[in-house]
Amino acid sequence: MTLDTLSRTCYSEDHEAFRSTVRRFVAEQLEPHAAKWDEDGIVPKDVWPKAGELGLLCPTVPEAYGGLGLDFGYNAIIDEEIGYGTDVATGFSLQSDIVANYIIQYGSDEQKQTWLPKMVSGEIVTAIAMTEPGTGSDLQALRTTARKDGNHYVINGSKTYITNGQNADLILVCAKTDTDVQPAWKGVSIVLVEANREGFKRGRNLDKVGLDAADTSEMFFEDVRVPITNCLGEEGKGFIYLMSELPQERLGIAISAQTAAQRAFDMTVEFTRDRKAFGKPVLDFQNTRFILADLKAKLQVGWAHLDWCIARHIKHELTPVEASGAKLWHTELQGEVVDKCLQLHGGAGFMNEYPIAKQWRGARVTRIFGGTSEIMKELIGRSL
Repeated sequence: MTLDTLSRTCYSEDHEAFRSTVRRFVAEQLEPHAAKWDEDGIVPKDVWPKAGELGLLCPTVPEAYGGLGLDFGYNAIIDEEIGYGTDVATGFSLQSDIVANYIIQYGSDEQKQTWLPKMVSGEIVTAIAMTEPGTGSDLQALRTTARKDGNHYVINGSKTYITNGQNADLILVCAKTDTDVQPAWKGVSIVLVEANREGFKRGRNLDKVGLDAADTSEMFFEDVRVPITNCLGEEGKGFIYLMSELPQERLGIAISAQTAAQRAFDMTVEFTRDRKAFGKPVLDFQNTRFILADLKAKLQVGWAHLDWCIARHIKHELTPVEASGAKLWHTELQGEVVDKCLQLHGGAGFMNEYPIAKQWRGARVTRIFGGTSEIMKELIGRSL
């Protein structure tokens, strides 16, 4: 089964033609190397230019800066095909769905000319450093500082759980440029830091429960000097920028979660059809059919909701509350699907040699990163 069997309402013929390119790349360049990259704990950097050559990185970047100038639907198709075709966590979505938009929306023309073409081509890998030890989702409690010294910032602090942390050439660092202003969020800025700056150090590649191939790292900044012109947008507006861009990040997570849930479901239907118990296929037991029927119905609803979200976002109409709802619902659905599908695999489900085990491990973090399910409920609740 492929995603072609779904009837989608949010994509044009051009979108679907693009899908075949993405699918071929996933089948030829990603999935065959999944086991090796999981073992290594990182996707090699030479994969990025291969994706860039096919237009699979940052497709929304305007043509003036080396991109294709396409709508978010193309990002969504990349997220779907990677999520359905492989369990490899490439880090592409962070660059395409998140970092690129910050630079497009808030970067100076010089910053755009310098960085966007290299992001599109895969020449550089990017990361965004928000989370710090002990702060979690509370961005107002940042301790990393960027102190002015002449025409430079001097950055000190540490970050953790940073996606693309080992590969990153450019990091968008969230830091306090004013530690005295109240409320605290008014002192937050986003500063571009090149990885070759003196005083910047990467910590270890963190050992995670799942998403083994995703390089996720600690970062340390000790008197790192960068020009004030490296500030993204206006100083002190970083928190506002972060809040403005979170809907697209959360929608991207929802897309990946829904697609991964569909992958787990389809694999489980196949498995239960082939696996015998008490002389008949596991799928022939009423309990199995009822569980899978329930999941199929929920996935069906999920796709309809996701298409609604994507269509609204392409028209720039998706609200932060709606995006939070999408992130909450689709990641919780993914958790339910992979858990029930693992159960239907029986003992095999607990063996890492079966894909469902890897899917189950990888699914757990989607209810945490990009804002926990609890934070999503809080945001939705405030809108009531």
